[in-house]
Amino acid sequence: MPNFWLIFTTGLITGGLSCLAVQGGLLATTVAERQAVGNAKKSGTVAVLLFLLAKLAAYTVLGALLGWAGSFFQLSLATRALLQGAVAVFMVGTALGLLDVHPFFRYFILQPPRFLTKMVRTRAKNADFFAPAVLGLMTVFVPCGVTQAMMALAIGSGNPFFGALIMFSFVLGTSPLFFIFGFVATALKNVFQEKFQKIAAYAVIVIALWSLNGAAALAGSDWTIENLWEKLYCTVSYCDDSAVLTAYARAVTETTVNINSDGYQVDNPVILAGAEITLHINNKEGRGCIESLTIPKVGISKSVPIGETATVKFKAPSEPGELPFMCSMGMYRGKFIVAN
Repeated sequence: MPNFWLIFTTGLITGGLSCLAVQGGLLATTVAERQAVGNAKKSGTVAVLLFLLAKLAAYTVLGALLGWAGSFFQLSLATRALLQGAVAVFMVGTALGLLDVHPFFRYFILQPPRFLTKMVRTRAKNADFFAPAVLGLMTVFVPCGVTQAMMALAIGSGNPFFGALIMFSFVLGTSPLFFIFGFVATALKNVFQEKFQKIAAYAVIVIALWSLNGAAALAGSDWTIENLWEKLYCTVSYCDDSAVLTAYARAVTETTVNINSDGYQVDNPVILAGAEITLHINNKEGRGCIESLTIPKVGISKSVPIGETATVKFKAPSEPGELPFMCSMGMYRGKFIVAN
């Protein structure tokens, strides 16, 4: 599952000022037009609120559509991992474009067609009461680089609900800065653009690495942050699965995974090497990507809605060791211990 708190914080700390460089002038223009036809303070506040609410609604709907579109690419575990990895690469390219590392990376920051940009700017100068709301809706056509990275993440989620929540969290995070600085966005953008654009780029790289780590897990790779950390820890300390093996006494060919709201719980994680395993999946209270239990190394991916149960069978690896399982995005994790 995406780290929504990290996404919100990216919008709050960096996304707002970064996007002001693209959309701040439009907001300032429509605020000025509203102030010209009414009480300056009241009209300005109403204009900003209409702009932000419409923008939040528009991007939430866009996120749902992007997540829905992304679901069509999840034809297999390999495709899912490839798509999520491609999203991470695009996000890194976007970040390097924001950092102006090389002219090549500017191609990752997509520009809307000129006629759309002209139409949005023309609408910004309209003094109608609902002009700010219409402009807020139309900002989907002029997203900043950080917003584009979040849009890619929404596609990679492959889920309309998570896609909507990704864009909602990000745009909600940008809203306080838009509200506070909305009236002086044009003046501030030249002062803060370079500094906050760099911070935004680093934040996007962190999210990209999070996504890439999930893609590696879905691909069944051992090269994940968790595995590398465990290997490093076990190099300087002592760790094995003997305690687990002792606690459950023997390896089984039938076990149950319970899906809770915060993760997976296995009745007996010790399974018999080389045997056909019957796995019962009981979704007690898990919502979202955690509903889809995935075992990459044996090609299992089973979606179980909340309150339902399902049974799958697979052949356990013949060699003793660990058999990781996870949610459909590689975020919630668990593991079986394969033993003789």
